[in-house]
Amino acid sequence: MIIAGVGISVLAVVLVGIVVARKVDGDSANYLVAGRRLGVPLVAASLMAAAVDSNATVGNTDLSASFGFWAGASLAIGLAICLLLTGLFLAKPMNRMKLFTLADFYRLRYGRGVEVASSVFMIFAFAILMAGNLVACGFLLERFLGLDYTVGVLVAVALVLVYTIGGGMFSDAYTAAIQIVITIAATVSLVVWFGATYGFEVADGMGPFDVEQLTQTSAGAPINWATLVALGIGDIVAIDFMQRIFAARNPETAQKSCFTGAAGTAIIGVAFAMVALSASSVLGLTTDAGPILFQLLDDYAPAGLTVLVLSGIVAASFSTASGAILATSAVAVRNIVGVRRVVSVKEEGVRDPLLLWTRVAMIPIVVLGVSVALKVAQTGILLTLAFDLMLAGLLVPFILGLFWKRGGTRAAVAALVVGVGVRLVLFVLTPTVYGVPNDVWYIPNDLIDASFDGWPTFWGFGASLLAYLVAAALWPRTVTEEAWAIADGMPDETVPAPRGAEPEPAV
Repeated sequence: MIIAGVGISVLAVVLVGIVVARKVDGDSANYLVAGRRLGVPLVAASLMAAAVDSNATVGNTDLSASFGFWAGASLAIGLAICLLLTGLFLAKPMNRMKLFTLADFYRLRYGRGVEVASSVFMIFAFAILMAGNLVACGFLLERFLGLDYTVGVLVAVALVLVYTIGGGMFSDAYTAAIQIVITIAATVSLVVWFGATYGFEVADGMGPFDVEQLTQTSAGAPINWATLVALGIGDIVAIDFMQRIFAARNPETAQKSCFTGAAGTAIIGVAFAMVALSASSVLGLTTDAGPILFQLLDDYAPAGLTVLVLSGIVAASFSTASGAILATSAVAVRNIVGVRRVVSVKEEGVRDPLLLWTRVAMIPIVVLGVSVALKVAQTGILLTLAFDLMLAGLLVPFILGLFWKRGGTRAAVAALVVGVGVRLVLFVLTPTVYGVPNDVWYIPNDLIDASFDGWPTFWGFGASLLAYLVAAALWPRTVTEEAWAIADGMPDETVPAPRGAEPEPAV
């Protein structure tokens, strides 16, 4: 019954994604940014769906039960902070720029070289994000259907591809609306059932008001703050978030959607964390037997509730994976290969190459994400690691480049190289990553022990900021760079017109 119920919900999501694919109408502007005509409900739903994924639910509950409220809830709270900050300072100016991808900004501000370098980095980080959601789906199918973990990951990614390849941002937005309805209903039902059945009880030192989790190293304070900073600030340069902001019909819509998404993400994340803490305290559940949330649903919850919550987790994972696949494929084709939008007005036989090759690029992007999911079977850790790297390399050039004119190409390169270099060196030298063993890439040494965990996030970000400021002071943006950026900011899409007519302006 459980698998049948979840299967029906998944089928509904996939079918909706396929049906709305007709809105693409052969135009990459429709495919990548939904023709820039989405309203608050769809943009807010898609932003919340991208935030409330398996990392912020399954990963959240595992970390909360193991290390305390702030270890897990920080995943969702950090993402909510990101959406709040984006709404306050960035949503309006970024929507006004009429970009197709976030990497377009780096080209316009710093030139082609920085565009390519930032694009490669974005693709790598979002392959990690995609992997975190595939991991949750793999574990779910393994526990409830008896499938091998690898098979579960492959089944999940195949279903996501079915509608993402067809409908792009339109499919993502409409399926996200369904996902959010399911997730909200699941969250309310889970909280009410658990409270009525077992009551909420949190062990000493593990709750939201136990501030030692944010003040004492022994209680994981550096790791918890690193999570909040990596997601709350580093996620500002999330290409899937920005893709949805670009799809809003106007700057005001983009801003309101961010605020709505922030509120919903925080509430849902806190609710899941409190259920996990109580399940650990009252029922004695631990992660030794698998994800806490899956144990609770499989062994204690009624079948109907299990179906609802699992449907929400799967739908959330699908939505986030879909957005990550779309955004990274667009960046690969448009910003690395340099393919541009071409739309036929009335002539037959003219196909938009950006649309075509973005769809083709999804296959290698998916292969990369699956490879990471099979190598590192973690959820919340993968989310934080992805944006930890973005924080170290891309945030400073983005924020300072948007609001400060002095820094040029050299400043951006310095921030990217130094920030990422410092972060990677500290990564391979630190034996743990956000509280779990570093079995991805660790070089045994006597210089750094596990007590340093969490601090590399701040060191990488600080190094990036310092490098940008020093480079901007030594080599300010030149007149040539400014002139080139203005020229490159001209419309670069080709729109063939029918014979005897003037070309239609690029979107």
